[in-house]
Amino acid sequence: MKYRLRVPASSANLGPGFDALGLALDINLTCTFEMAGKLKISVSGVDAQDIPEDESNLIWQTAQRVARDVARQLPPVRLHITNEIPLGKGLGSSAAALTAGVVIANELLGLQWSRRQILQEAATIEGHPDNVAACVLGAVVATSMEPDGQTHVVRVELPANYGVAAVVPDFALATTKARSVLPATYSREDAVFNIQHSALLIAALCTGSTESFSAALQDRIHQPYRACLIPGFDEMLLLRQPGLLGCALSGAGPSVLVFYERGSEHVTRGFEVLFEKSGSTAQTYFAEIQRSGFVLEPL
Repeated sequence: MKYRLRVPASSANLGPGFDALGLALDINLTCTFEMAGKLKISVSGVDAQDIPEDESNLIWQTAQRVARDVARQLPPVRLHITNEIPLGKGLGSSAAALTAGVVIANELLGLQWSRRQILQEAATIEGHPDNVAACVLGAVVATSMEPDGQTHVVRVELPANYGVAAVVPDFALATTKARSVLPATYSREDAVFNIQHSALLIAALCTGSTESFSAALQDRIHQPYRACLIPGFDEMLLLRQPGLLGCALSGAGPSVLVFYERGSEHVTRGFEVLFEKSGSTAQTYFAEIQRSGFVLEPL
């Protein structure tokens, strides 16, 4: 049996929701796979040259990890990857690959896991649930991971009057580098600030309110420390114009997620201009929110 699997890109943090909030974007990692006599991986699409075609491939490595976790032997596969998600740009390319590996192992090993079980396994491997929860469940997700590793997720639909775009510059930023600039501890004032703004952001998302949305995206946990790695981002946070709801780093960056009122797509041009003034070019992806999470279908 041959299968096609589509896994969406994801954007995490959404300003104050560091390692907690995420959303799925209709920019996909597509895998076609079937059992074979030996492992064969081929890749096409965006950044294909940077995706391994051997046993070091993250999708295959993850599938092997799942097999070890359940004490099973994974059969070799013929796997073709068609990628739309830019690598190293904060759009969850590794989370999509990791999710794909879990889903592929679940199918080939006949584990019959539910989506929640697939999510739990993916979050355990990833170490935090925000990106993989968006990959598995779609839409907007609020997540937590308990000290024992148990993952909790609540799914929310993006309000119909909100549009979202990812402005993607022509340079990558390693997550490890973006994590390295964060402090080990935070003041009570900054912690309270982020709790308040995360609550405000969730309330705005649940009600469709636009009045306080830009304020709700403010953050003191990660964006102020990462701004030095993304030329022009400080100026982007100050952009104001009719129809623009606000912006946030997409994941660890360098891409910027822009929220706007539908019909105001032109507001994204200001973000492209600021990247250009900083010496980079940028491409804007007007991606709809992907609402279903991964889709697996037989061919």
